[in-house]
Amino acid sequence: MARFEHTVTVAALDRHWFEEAAGAVVDLFEGSREQGGAILLPDGRPIHGLRLLKGRHLQPGARYGEAPEEDGKPGAPGAPVASGPAGAPVVREATVLREWRPSRTVEVESLMSEESLAVRVGVRLREPRTPRALEVSLDGHNPKGGSLYRFSGRAGADLHAWWAALDRPSSAPPAARAPVVGRAVHRLAKARLTVTPRPANDGSWQVSVVLSVRGRWLLRPVAAVALVLVRKPVERGFREGVDSAAEEWAGMLAELPSLHGEALRAQIADELTAS
Repeated sequence: MARFEHTVTVAALDRHWFEEAAGAVVDLFEGSREQGGAILLPDGRPIHGLRLLKGRHLQPGARYGEAPEEDGKPGAPGAPVASGPAGAPVVREATVLREWRPSRTVEVESLMSEESLAVRVGVRLREPRTPRALEVSLDGHNPKGGSLYRFSGRAGADLHAWWAALDRPSSAPPAARAPVVGRAVHRLAKARLTVTPRPANDGSWQVSVVLSVRGRWLLRPVAAVALVLVRKPVERGFREGVDSAAEEWAGMLAELPSLHGEALRAQIADELTAS
């Protein structure tokens, strides 16, 4: 098994703002309605890039996406969504609502397929108005390939445990259990990723990311030798990936509005309807 670890310091996200923004998004969708396939916010403005293709709005099984256009005319609701330039492989995308209970659970499933790849991504958010936990699943395969072209992954973020870890004194040891855990499985290998935060003295966050990789079944000895040979470039790539994610986090925080109440709700509505 190979183990890689890297710690970065990132700006903190205000918990109260995050939960207020999450509640505002849920309330806007809860108050939305469907009209001719378009999804309208409570003020009557349509959400950009989102249409009901099949089923009833905010009911289990409802399918959403962007209706394709043919000869300048919108495609019929329920038609597959095609994208990409002329001559490029046709990509079909859709999002299916599996559960909508804003006080308890919201679950969606995104489907994407093209000639050589089919991917399903599931997202479940518990207590979405004040998010408690996030679960993500990923399954993919090549429709024309065998088991070597299949992969899957699962990840879970215990958001209450995340905030609890950041409420500890900066001098305290890191939380014993990582609030974020992800696992990926392939026929040849499997990997486990953990993310653990702790507060820094200046109010920022120190986030430790640990990646463990090992071969599966009879390939374990082969994978162990291969990881020894490529350990340095893999470790360098892992560190660069974590650093890049930290930079993207900083850029995202810089773009978040420092608003509250109705002003925040109005800003979110503007972002949802902007073309």
